Amino acid sequence: MKFRTRFAPSPTGPLHLGHAFSALLAHDKARAEDGTFLLRIEDIDTTRSRPEWEDRIYADLTWLGITWDEPPMRQTDRLPTYMTALKALWDNGVLYPCTCTRRDIAEAASAPQEGAERKIGPDGPVYPGTCRPSAPPTGPMPVGVALRLDMARALAGRPVFGYLETGVNPGPKHVSAEHMITNVGDIVLSRKDFSGSYHLSVVLDDAAQDITHVVRGQDLADATQIHLLLQSLMDLPTPVYHHHRLIRDEAGKRLAKRDDARAIATYRDDGKTPEDIRALVGL
Repeated sequence: MKFRTRFAPSPTGPLHLGHAFSALLAHDKARAEDGTFLLRIEDIDTTRSRPEWEDRIYADLTWLGITWDEPPMRQTDRLPTYMTALKALWDNGVLYPCTCTRRDIAEAASAPQEGAERKIGPDGPVYPGTCRPSAPPTGPMPVGVALRLDMARALAGRPVFGYLETGVNPGPKHVSAEHMITNVGDIVLSRKDFSGSYHLSVVLDDAAQDITHVVRGQDLADATQIHLLLQSLMDLPTPVYHHHRLIRDEAGKRLAKRDDARAIATYRDDGKTPEDIRALVGL
C-alpha cells in the first residue's frame, strides 16, 4: 500500500502556524515514505469561501516548500458526487429532513429531561431527535432542507468499529454503536443551502483521492467515529488516522483563522524564512 495523504484547507481566511504545521507534517511524511502528497480545497461552504483566500493558500504552501503531486481537488467541482451519495443514503432509509434551527437545538439541549446529562458531540449539542420520524421517510429526497443521519438506524448491524490511529494517541481503537448514539447523535449530512457537509464530503473525497493516511489535528479526532460509520455505510475504505498535536498561543488557546498575527503571510512579510516557520512549530 503506497502512502498517500493530503492537506485540505478551507479558503475562508489566512493560513496560520497551525496550518503550516499540519501541511508540513503531512508533506514530510509523504516524502519520507516515497509516497504521494495531495492538496484539496474544501470550499463547499460557498458563503464563506473566497478566491483570494484560495490564491493565498497556493502562495503560502509554495513559499513553505510544499509541492503536491496531482492537480488540487476542489469540493465545489464534486457537488454532483455528494448529491448522489445523499440520494443513496436516503433510499437506504437512514436520512430524514430536519427543520430545527440552531436556537431550537440549543434550547432543547439546555433543558434536558430530568436526571439526563447534557451531551456535547463533535458538532456541538447532541441532537434531541425533535424531527426524527418513527419510520424511514418515503418518496423522493427533499431539497432545500437539512438532512440528518438517523444514527440508530444507520448503526443497525454495526455494533463496533475498529481503526488504527497514530500521532498523539496511537494504537488500535474501537467505537461502539451505543457510544455513537448517545454521544454523537443524529448529525447533519446536508444543509438546506448546499448539498453535503464536512463529514460527508471528507470521506467521499478521501476515497476519491485514494488516501491511505489522514494527517490532521487532534481537534478533529472526535469526528473520526462519524467518518468510520459513513465509510461503512457507503462501502468506502478506512485510512489510517494520524491526529497530531495542536499549535497554541501563549494562553494555550488553539490558533484560529481570525488570529491574523500568526498568519503565514505575516511571518513572511516580517522577513521570516520557511526554516523559521519549521522551528516555530517544532519541526
